[in-house]
Amino acid sequence: MRLSEHIYKTVASIRGPLLFAERIARARIGEVVRIACPGGDTVEGEILKIEGETVLIQVFGETRGLSLGASVVFTDQVKKAPLSEEAIGRIFDGSFTPIDGAPMYAAKRWGAITGAPINPTSRARPEEFIETGITSIDLLNTLVKGQKLPIFSCAGLPAKEMAAAILRNARLSAGGSFVTVFVALGLPHHEFSFYMDVLAGMQGNFVAFINRAGEPVMGRLLAPRLGLAVAEYLAFTHGMDVLVLITDMTNYCDALREVSTAREELPGRRGYPGYMYSDLASLYERAGRIKGVAGSVTMLPVVTMPEDDVTHPIPDLTGYITEGQIVLSRELHRRGIFPPVDVLPCLSRLMQRGIGAGRTREDHRAIADTLYKLYAKGRDLRRLEAIVGREGMAEGDRALLDFAEQMEHELVHQGDERRAIAESLDKGAALAAKFAGRGT
Repeated sequence: MRLSEHIYKTVASIRGPLLFAERIARARIGEVVRIACPGGDTVEGEILKIEGETVLIQVFGETRGLSLGASVVFTDQVKKAPLSEEAIGRIFDGSFTPIDGAPMYAAKRWGAITGAPINPTSRARPEEFIETGITSIDLLNTLVKGQKLPIFSCAGLPAKEMAAAILRNARLSAGGSFVTVFVALGLPHHEFSFYMDVLAGMQGNFVAFINRAGEPVMGRLLAPRLGLAVAEYLAFTHGMDVLVLITDMTNYCDALREVSTAREELPGRRGYPGYMYSDLASLYERAGRIKGVAGSVTMLPVVTMPEDDVTHPIPDLTGYITEGQIVLSRELHRRGIFPPVDVLPCLSRLMQRGIGAGRTREDHRAIADTLYKLYAKGRDLRRLEAIVGREGMAEGDRALLDFAEQMEHELVHQGDERRAIAESLDKGAALAAKFAGRGT
């Protein structure tokens, strides 16, 4: 035991993942504690609140088996992540314990899981293209280094298949050191097995943090922070371009609400804590680039919208913080289109900085604009078709209806196929040329 550690046996109460200890003479917010059960087991926790001599501790593991006779060891240290390039190719749980059968590596450095905020004046503009292999993103809503671009899904849509496709296929089209940090939260067994199979077939350019549904809720809150700590280390210490893919932020926010309720905090919208905006921002804002420093952190969080409601607090607050959105469509999914990306409400606010000559191709912007214009007209005319029928429409309008149909089935739909950006641009240009002058 280090000299800075001190032990108390003054546990007053245990409420879910929270533990209250009294008559504590010395403690600090964020300090890591170890809780020793009478049976010999040990779990970690973190100090959330100090009121006089009473300390509120958030337990990182299962509280079942803990009793008021437990010993609490105050370590005088904050929670840190073991950082090393040896994390690449490894799979961990939400507490950074290996679950891939290999032993834990020796950390080259320990870093705080909260990270270090990037000074706004030191931020470099997000730019340079990241290829996901998905046409509806690469061609129409381009992802660039340093951007945070959420994927808005609904219950029952193939968000996990789309996340797996990005996990397998994302890369830098220009080459370079690229790694994906994958964080999966609250997975039921079938999803856990699905992602483990996906990771087993990859070449090792990933770091994975997997939190299962049956594991302690605190793992759901820790995993994204641990993943981002590793991402920042690889990006800003080793000059790598890191894509952080998190699924599902709705499970994270539900865990946040569960802990907030256990702490008896006043609820905000729909029972979520009032500080959920700042909590989400503390994660999303860790994406970015730093002037004069090689490497970047780019973020793709998946958000399942409860009740398909985009105004729900989770997608609503996410939209305020991030730089656009990719929206999945239930209608396209019913028609067998994968990925079912509804391109009209999609937006990448930083797309312009990652495309064009020297990055993708000089005609990228023109192709995307033409496709959006024709597709929007074709989609709008479907309402008129439902009223007057196809036979009652002008020839130009029928051509636009054909365009919308072909764009969905030939461009948006790609199944398990991976498309390079050059192929996506060629297919988009060919489709636009095919209907040039036929619509109005």
